[in-house]
Amino acid sequence: MELGIGMFGDLQVSASGEIQPAQQRLQEIIEEIKLMDEVGLDFYGIGEHHRPDYAVSSPEIILAAAATVTKNIKLSSAVSVLSSSDPVKLYQNFATIDLISNGRAELMAGRGSFIESFPLFGFNLQDYDQLYEEKLDLLLKINKEPKISWKGNFRSELVNQEVLPRAVNNKLKIWVAIGGTPESVERAGRLGLPVMFAIIGGQPIQFKPLFDYYKRVYEAYGHDMNKFEVGVHMHSLFGENSAETAEYYYPLYAAQMNRVGKSRGWPPYQRSQFDMGRGSSGALIIGDANESIDKILSMQETFGLTRFSAHMDVGGPSHSAMMKSIEIFGTKIAPAVRKALQG
Repeated sequence: MELGIGMFGDLQVSASGEIQPAQQRLQEIIEEIKLMDEVGLDFYGIGEHHRPDYAVSSPEIILAAAATVTKNIKLSSAVSVLSSSDPVKLYQNFATIDLISNGRAELMAGRGSFIESFPLFGFNLQDYDQLYEEKLDLLLKINKEPKISWKGNFRSELVNQEVLPRAVNNKLKIWVAIGGTPESVERAGRLGLPVMFAIIGGQPIQFKPLFDYYKRVYEAYGHDMNKFEVGVHMHSLFGENSAETAEYYYPLYAAQMNRVGKSRGWPPYQRSQFDMGRGSSGALIIGDANESIDKILSMQETFGLTRFSAHMDVGGPSHSAMMKSIEIFGTKIAPAVRKALQG
């Protein structure tokens, strides 16, 4: 199982509402990725957002910068909002990162958890499903064939068009991110694409039927089970002391849940939700190394994971807290998880 970190590029927001400068946060992110590589984590993913509380609108630029200061870590989006992107340009950007990084780039396609990119880039939300399906089809075709002819409803036709540059070995690793709809699971299984499930609330065990469904569909369409890959993305933060980590993180985490929830009609986030999430059956992995090791191994056993992604910057923890969390993940948690799985 690969172990790594996902981020959305959350900016720190003070109690008075003052937002951290994006320039500062972007510099911090590059330092954090460099440390991830140094402590031996397997991959890093960064999300795409177009909101005032996030620093990153173009994952490709962050990943290209990270490629120059890292040696081994895989570099991925988490996610690229495919519905409001041009698949041709998206492929070109990630193929370029793949060349710069000597084959370490990956693209994770998704619909995104927010809708700001639709009006920003001139797309109609009424076309939400059709946009994603059509653009995924084009992206996969580009990845498979250097020269393509293609026609759709939301983009100009391509006639015997060569898309350059090509990724290393002429093949870019493409994942899809899924929030939990059976239709998305069926599509990924049918196409034989690796899946990252976002489990960010409730009890992870509730997702088990979707994991099982994905595996059944993947097998039913004759895809090679030796290439079967599935992961989870879960809100996480690691510290030396579990109680102190929780006390530090709760106000930041709750504030972000409330910022997001305000636009979605969620009730105010409660401490009881946070504590329940941190429990053995909850979806939060927030605490010390030993607790986190046990919970990650439990997730692997339950779902048969090939990848675990700790979503580590929700609510904008300080740079020092992030660096400590990365260090603990790489030097304590990851080695113990790997050893347990080898045994």
